[in-house]
Amino acid sequence: MDYRRLGASGLQVPALSFGAGTFGGRGELFGNWGDTDAREARRLVDICLDAGVTMFDTADVYSDGASEEVLGAAIKGRRDQVIISTKTGLPMGDGPYDAGTSRSRLIKACEDALRRLGTDHIDLFQLHAFDAGTPIEEVLATLDDLVRAGKIRYTGVSNFSGWQLMKSLAVADRDGHPRYAAHQVYYSLVGRDYEWELMPLGLREGVGAVVWSPLGWGRLTGKVRRGRPLPAGSRLHRTAAFGPPVDEERLYAVVDALDEIAEETGRAIPQIAINWLLQRPTVASVLIGARDEHQLRQNLGAAGWSLTPDQVARLDRAGATPAPYPYFPYERQEGFARLNPPLTGVGAR
Repeated sequence: MDYRRLGASGLQVPALSFGAGTFGGRGELFGNWGDTDAREARRLVDICLDAGVTMFDTADVYSDGASEEVLGAAIKGRRDQVIISTKTGLPMGDGPYDAGTSRSRLIKACEDALRRLGTDHIDLFQLHAFDAGTPIEEVLATLDDLVRAGKIRYTGVSNFSGWQLMKSLAVADRDGHPRYAAHQVYYSLVGRDYEWELMPLGLREGVGAVVWSPLGWGRLTGKVRRGRPLPAGSRLHRTAAFGPPVDEERLYAVVDALDEIAEETGRAIPQIAINWLLQRPTVASVLIGARDEHQLRQNLGAAGWSLTPDQVARLDRAGATPAPYPYFPYERQEGFARLNPPLTGVGAR
């Protein structure tokens, strides 16, 4: 397994990490994702560690804390072999302190996560969403205190806009607080909004991308095809409304391109879609999920090889989207291209 530096930090993370959203199985959304218990989870963790996948990502909101509990049970006795990543900030209840990233909420959320995970520290602690009601200064000072107390090692965010992340980094620099090392983002061949502002920001400022839903909310499995109904067992029947929207014609164009490359490489469609992401600028790690051992082993096959430049270019074209404002008036003009060259490589500030 390839290991990569997480942004400009010193933390080395595997190119593929495991997303534990399928652990626990509580609630309308997460119950349809999966209901892996501690025994099954331990087997999946075994397979991951054998393959060099050492980072496991969860969140307090996943199955109302059950995901963290199951993950904690699955890694018991081998805490020193794994990197734990968790998130907080989304609503966990209706009370005034059950959502957001205020000082009181962050401290309580961290303590609760440590208890559920059965550990004394969290390697990567991320804000699951931006909290417009709490000053950025309060958020960063609280995270700094938790780092100094040894309860968390690195900090990150998830689902921030460009200005929210850049403002947070600027305040961190001004006040001497730790910078966010990671941005956990939705990114896939059929979801490329990340590329317009967040990718250049990550490249310039040394913030590594941890990618969630690399298969476009389950649409790039090879089972969703033009002119056919959704397979009976697809979770999209019950979860499509919770995920990012996808234009169907672009989806089918991407699937056609994936089919061609699958024929050329002998690789499965999900493996190709994930491998494409592993070659994108700023991407430090791609989260793979699995409800069973077969899914996990297939997704692990996305690493250890590379698409050719021609194959990457064909996938780029198939999944291309029109430029949003303020890019669309100028993106095709030669002068704009000179001012904004294409992104290449993973850089730091």
